[in-house]
Amino acid sequence: MAAVKPDLYKVLGVGRNASDEEIKKAYRKLARQYHPDTNQGDARAEERFKEISAAHDVLSDPDKRKAYDQGTGPFAAGGAGFDPNAFGSFSDILSNLFGGGGGQGGRARGGGAAGGPGAGGRARPQRGRDLETEVSLSFQEAVEGAQSSLAIPTTTPCETCHGTGARPGTSPVVCPVCQGRGVESQGQGLFSITQPCSRCGGSGSIVESPCPTCGGSGARRTIKRLRVNIPAGVKEGSRVRIAGKGEPGANGGPPGDLFVVTRVAPSPVFRQAGDQLEVEVPLTIVEALQGATVEVPTLHGRKRLRIAPGTRHGAVQRLRGEGAPRLGGRGRGDIHYRFTIELPRSLNAEQREAVDRLAQVMNGNPRERLFNGGRTEATA
Repeated sequence: MAAVKPDLYKVLGVGRNASDEEIKKAYRKLARQYHPDTNQGDARAEERFKEISAAHDVLSDPDKRKAYDQGTGPFAAGGAGFDPNAFGSFSDILSNLFGGGGGQGGRARGGGAAGGPGAGGRARPQRGRDLETEVSLSFQEAVEGAQSSLAIPTTTPCETCHGTGARPGTSPVVCPVCQGRGVESQGQGLFSITQPCSRCGGSGSIVESPCPTCGGSGARRTIKRLRVNIPAGVKEGSRVRIAGKGEPGANGGPPGDLFVVTRVAPSPVFRQAGDQLEVEVPLTIVEALQGATVEVPTLHGRKRLRIAPGTRHGAVQRLRGEGAPRLGGRGRGDIHYRFTIELPRSLNAEQREAVDRLAQVMNGNPRERLFNGGRTEATA
């Protein structure tokens, strides 16, 4: 008995008059819900994902959708049935959706191109993977720039087989499954899916006699030692890109990049606030009341600041262009000095007498404004 074919619109949960954008939106939502990466080991989720992908393949193509709506496509009502397995395995579906390479998507971690055949059936050049490492800096090194020695785990072409993966004296041979094309094709009705070859993984060749050093991988793990320049002005968590210092590319492809993440030790004096630096400057009560000239720290020594009489706790004064360099050569930031008024924990007899005299002459009550609509009334 012929299998009952599903309504492809119902598979995606849209109406027959759905727009292309509505079909695309419904597909993306369902694909995320049933993606095997989030439903690992769930065979039903994988089958559902394949049904969704197959329905989208029809309804997103104007010609296929027209044929389906007119009852002339292979999945028209009353036809031979809907078999999601006609679309191959889950890796086949992803290869068709994302451009080859299997279930991990089209790019390696950090941006390296995924594998797969190129034009003419040969393995195309692949950009090497990006690498990432961390470097610890003192606050002064972050401000002024520094050179840092790094030891980075990476892969390099095997020295025994020179990256071919084949035992010395032998060479990779043409894949007998794809005949060197690197791809296999499956077709049924309106559908034709091309996927990387299941035998050679898309390279178009296989290694019959693996290299004893690398086991046929063509690469070996090693430690790359570099001395890199860290530019002035980096902060905690800055990512410095060192072009071309990532893993080497395959098949003649360019190398990836190296990203160095900076970890900066805190300064006992300066605090980073965006492009600015902040410093807390303590004042005595007398300095705050009368005003004063005080010395403050900068990145290159000391400077004198004039404090206005009546300076309040928390007031800020700025020195322009005295901060750390901005990344990219965009000048320097500022230093913000935040004044804090320090009170003695205890008073001796002379200090207590002075405070009593001050209390007699400073006879205003600043709390009166709380009861007078914000106005301060002087008392006699």
